[in-house]
Amino acid sequence: MLYRSITLLSALFCSLSVFAASGLKDVALRDLYFGEVLYYAYQGLHFDALARLDVELTQYYELDESELDSFHHHLGHAEFSTGDLELQYRMSQRAGRAIQAVLGSGVDLATRNQAALALARVFYKKNDAQNTLYALQLIREEPSQLHYQEKYSLEVLRGREPEFFKTDVAYLKALAQIDVGQFSAAVTSLDILRDEQNLKGYVLYNLGIALIQSGHEQQGLVVLDELGGMTFSDTGLLALKDKTNLKLAYRYMDADDAIRAQTYFERVRLDGPYSNRALLGAGWVAVSQGRYDRALVPWSILHERAETNYSVQEVLMAVPYAYGKLKAHGKAANLYDHAMDVFAEEIGSLDDSIKTIRQGQFLAALLDEEADKDDNWVVNLRDLPDAPETRYILELMASHDFQQSYKNYQDLAGLRHHLDRWLADLSVYEEMIDIRRAYQQPLLPVVEEQFKKLDTRIRLRLEQRDKLANKLKNMLISPRPEYLATSSERQALNTIVSLEGVIATQPQAVDAESISRVKRLRGVLLWRIRTEYDQRLTDAYNNLASLDVIIKELKQRYNSFIRTRQAATQSYEGYTIPIRQYRTRLFAVQRKLKGVMAKQGRLLETMAINELDRRRKYLEDYQIKARFALAESYDRATKSQLDEEIEKQRQKHEAQKKAESEGFVDQPGNDGSLDKNNQTRPDVVPVDSVSQLSKASLQNR
Repeated sequence: MLYRSITLLSALFCSLSVFAASGLKDVALRDLYFGEVLYYAYQGLHFDALARLDVELTQYYELDESELDSFHHHLGHAEFSTGDLELQYRMSQRAGRAIQAVLGSGVDLATRNQAALALARVFYKKNDAQNTLYALQLIREEPSQLHYQEKYSLEVLRGREPEFFKTDVAYLKALAQIDVGQFSAAVTSLDILRDEQNLKGYVLYNLGIALIQSGHEQQGLVVLDELGGMTFSDTGLLALKDKTNLKLAYRYMDADDAIRAQTYFERVRLDGPYSNRALLGAGWVAVSQGRYDRALVPWSILHERAETNYSVQEVLMAVPYAYGKLKAHGKAANLYDHAMDVFAEEIGSLDDSIKTIRQGQFLAALLDEEADKDDNWVVNLRDLPDAPETRYILELMASHDFQQSYKNYQDLAGLRHHLDRWLADLSVYEEMIDIRRAYQQPLLPVVEEQFKKLDTRIRLRLEQRDKLANKLKNMLISPRPEYLATSSERQALNTIVSLEGVIATQPQAVDAESISRVKRLRGVLLWRIRTEYDQRLTDAYNNLASLDVIIKELKQRYNSFIRTRQAATQSYEGYTIPIRQYRTRLFAVQRKLKGVMAKQGRLLETMAINELDRRRKYLEDYQIKARFALAESYDRATKSQLDEEIEKQRQKHEAQKKAESEGFVDQPGNDGSLDKNNQTRPDVVPVDSVSQLSKASLQNR
């Protein structure tokens, strides 16, 4: 349908602002790996960005304390942007599921509205206008009173330009309404957006078509006329302007209003994408007025352009037709002859194209590396003389089906490249593991021996500390002052105990004064230990706290040593089986991808061959018409010459009769006399032989 092609053109503009409204814009970067995702996303490498984002999210969800990871700060952006990236990579089903998960997760209003808009884009790209309108109905109005932090979050999610969000919603809603046939509602939606500068041309185009489809034809034509007369600097808007003028011109030409049609044809640029059709139409407008000489002006310009274009091929027949109407039958015959040569050459080129496509050169040309380096790579393909398989590439790639198939084939080729790279990376990983093993294995036995000694000492000290702590705890219940005696005091007590043993066993060997001194020493020593017990207990607890600090530091070093030891072992252990499994999976995917890619390539080749075969039949039909037109031109040219010769002979005969009547009679002879047998001039070709001459000329060709 007419309006469907219009909305598809407008959808291109909508798709340009996906990232402008997504969570991947204006991000205060706090995680290096999420920055890598942004790096690929901003370059349009959506598969690379999506692959890395999936890896980061998977690793994040497997962490024990994920909130300590720096990726936690970007979790909201990452989860919301997964759907956007999947949509950009044309994974519409996964994108829809991801966005619907955001809608059902109890998020804030700003995130919910943004997800609803993204879901509407998913449905619109799938040509599901009804569900597009349903998704847009999920968008809720922003409350008048919001917390400052909520407003700030809303600004961030909308690219800090909330009015663009509302504009995108209204414009997408209008496009969906056009698709479902709600033209009056679309007119209302689009009329509100007429003052939006960034949508100026697109809104007017769709508004004009919606007005025409809703029954307000004159108003729609006025809107389209306004668009056709505007001045733009953007290339896309200039092309839209040319398309508008071209549609208006053909509309008025179908309505037999040649003057107005000519006005709109003259608005189309001569260097634009619609110039060929405009030049062709301008010529037919002049023909409809009977002004064949005026028709030759635009047709002559078009006649010199690329001969692969439909309009140029049609004008190859139209120009000699105009010359024929101007009685220039010889010129017309020569141009028909030239057209036949062009058609024959193009048919040969199409045959070569079909042949090279079947040889696989077409697919190789589509995946040429220059496609990533030159933005005009596809346009320049038609100028390559040694690439017949791409001579009609622009016409082929104009269709939506071919574009989608071509993109799928490109994605498959990109996936094949990624698989090859991943397989190569696995070999690199294996080499790195071998290098680590060769370096770490000789060192680990020495480290292991030192680790065992250190582990034994640490365990002993920890046991001693625990015993000391238990003693101090028990001393709070039942005081034991002797436990807090110093080493010199213990030695003194041991000496006193030994002396007391001697006194007890040999009392006669010790005098009374010595016994008294031993008792006094015991008393002094016990007095000191018992009177200083409280202070010593306090000091013991303080020393225990200091010991705990040292032990904590010791444990940290111990754990660090364990992690280093484990990392050294884990740097080369346990990778063999996973790498083998990954390699097996990649090989299986490679085989599957090879089959899918072959089918997709055959589909592209079939589409291309069918298109080229249709073009070939189209040219063969023109070639047949050119042959008959050439024969007719020869007939007309020959008949015109015969008529001129007969007229000259008639005038000469009348002059002779006049001379005879005046008395000046020439003797009859072969130079001008009548033949008595057939009553005709011997040097005049009979009229009946003209058709035979034309048939003979046609057979010779």
